[in-house]
Amino acid sequence: MTVSSDLIADDIEAYLERHANKSMLRFITCGSVDDGKSTLIGRLLYESKLVFDDQLTALEADSRKSGTQGEGLDFALLVDGLAAEREQGITIDVAYRYFTTERRKFVVADTPGHEQYTRNMVTGASTVDLAVILVDSRKGILTQTRRHSYLVSLLGIKHVVLAVNKLDLVDYSQEVFDAITADYAEFAHEIGLDGFVAIPLSAYMGDNLTERSANTPWYSGPSLIEHLESVDIDDAAAAAPFRMPVQWVNRPDLDFRGFSGQIVSGTVSPGDPIRVLPSGKTSTVERIVTMGGDLDVAGAGRSVTITLADEIDISRGDVLSIADNPPAVADQFEACIVWMGEAPMLPERPFLCQIGTVTVTARITKPKHKINVNTLEKTATTTLALNEIGVCNLSFDRPVPFDPYVGNRDTGSFILIDRLTNGTVGAGMITHSLRRSDNIHWQSVDVDEAAHTRLKGHQPAVLWFTGLSGSGKSTIANDVERQLHALGAHTYLLDGDNVRHGLNRDLGFTAADRVENIRRVTEVTRLMADAGLIVLASFISPFEAERHAARELIGEDQFVEIFVDTALAVAEERDPKGLYKKARRGELVNFTGIDSPYEPPQNPDIHIDTSVTTTEDAAIAIIDYLRARGTIS
Repeated sequence: MTVSSDLIADDIEAYLERHANKSMLRFITCGSVDDGKSTLIGRLLYESKLVFDDQLTALEADSRKSGTQGEGLDFALLVDGLAAEREQGITIDVAYRYFTTERRKFVVADTPGHEQYTRNMVTGASTVDLAVILVDSRKGILTQTRRHSYLVSLLGIKHVVLAVNKLDLVDYSQEVFDAITADYAEFAHEIGLDGFVAIPLSAYMGDNLTERSANTPWYSGPSLIEHLESVDIDDAAAAAPFRMPVQWVNRPDLDFRGFSGQIVSGTVSPGDPIRVLPSGKTSTVERIVTMGGDLDVAGAGRSVTITLADEIDISRGDVLSIADNPPAVADQFEACIVWMGEAPMLPERPFLCQIGTVTVTARITKPKHKINVNTLEKTATTTLALNEIGVCNLSFDRPVPFDPYVGNRDTGSFILIDRLTNGTVGAGMITHSLRRSDNIHWQSVDVDEAAHTRLKGHQPAVLWFTGLSGSGKSTIANDVERQLHALGAHTYLLDGDNVRHGLNRDLGFTAADRVENIRRVTEVTRLMADAGLIVLASFISPFEAERHAARELIGEDQFVEIFVDTALAVAEERDPKGLYKKARRGELVNFTGIDSPYEPPQNPDIHIDTSVTTTEDAAIAIIDYLRARGTIS
């Protein structure tokens, strides 16, 4: 029989159209280490006929190497791609895999089970609709099972499958399955996961994976794949009010001005009234432009360019929203934060914060408590360590539009980025804004910085002296102030010891207290510079991040970083206050240079090497620098 090419083409077109219109489910597998997550995904890929012949040949060879020869295929090897994972038999990174069935398309994230990789699990879970939490039937509910379940609840994942795995190793016992399910139900109720579905499995043997197994006649529920194919995922993004963070102002020519971005929730059509946040200005949608032509309606997940009927000043980071139901705008929040940094979180340390398409400067002003995910106990804390979860107050350097995370995962979540390394150190979910952020406003004044500057006859500046204790900072700063005073300049010297008698008397010398010490001093110097003074700030200020934040707050045109560089041995030999001796005897803890680090400036404005420069010469060099800069005449 001859089959026409037109018929084949029609069949292919129908096939492609059928698959293109399938719904997609994003889900995550998580649980404790060696619960069988990678084996489960590998088996799903195998059963979905998505393993090519060459991959299957390689899998058979790798299975023999891994010691499963004669026992079948080691399906975990299809997923565990990193060499370290294969050597240790664990998952370290987040592995994403794609497969399809007749009814649905799937994206699955296989996440690490070890506690030390909790941050990887959070990354994998941040965009999924459903979580498959695996439990080894021989071990029952473990600490990491509880940890991952709590994170699933925290991240707002509504659909949960409790996969009681490796039942073949307990003779497919219904009693074991029921006991684990009951144990998990008790914990799940405490964290709001009452609607979970429990399925008995053997991922290795394939029981209840794609169809119900004869080995569990006592189980009448769906197989895992049947449940994944049929679970009704509420499209919360589509039901939420329209939101589109602006990624790019699209201006290819003088006749076209649009605003490009991805719609994160709701729908929009031409003619809809729009409000732009944070400005609050309103307009009407004129066109919804895409590469394939204009649209009559666009919904969540669609990347579009929107043109408006009115000329409005809109920038990257602004949010387009439905006019009568806009997001709130604030600069202070309560948020739940998962700490991902190797170094502990220090309150008041400035971070970059990416929320939507805008990046702002953020500080964790007050950790309220951290959460023990095993007991759900809330414990008072002043910091967060790697993988710890806490509720904290946050302050941004400007108001931003937001929704609480429970209402919109896209406009209610953020990441914290280390300003020096650009590494992600935290992920957060906004609970609500702090009411005080709505009640505090800048008061306008008639006598401003320019007026102060004209009266004093010179430019304001902040001379920031940094270096080890005993380096000579205060001596040089004192000499510089004396010479500036003789020239008629208006000055004030802030010294590290002096401010601890009053302004900072409540602070110690822990890393967190040092950060807060410099934050307060920075705010004071900024106010003094605003009054037109030349401020000389002499502080060890050991951390690069705080010095960088001081420069940014005060301004590049006013901030002068002076590194008084002295070898530790020389500073310790001088030891004018006897502090090094106390530190060496263990009587003074957290002393910079001994048991607390000093991070030397990488690019100071002035570098004074006290091994070759006298105090007098250093002061002269600083005065000459200020003249050349135009601060003084």
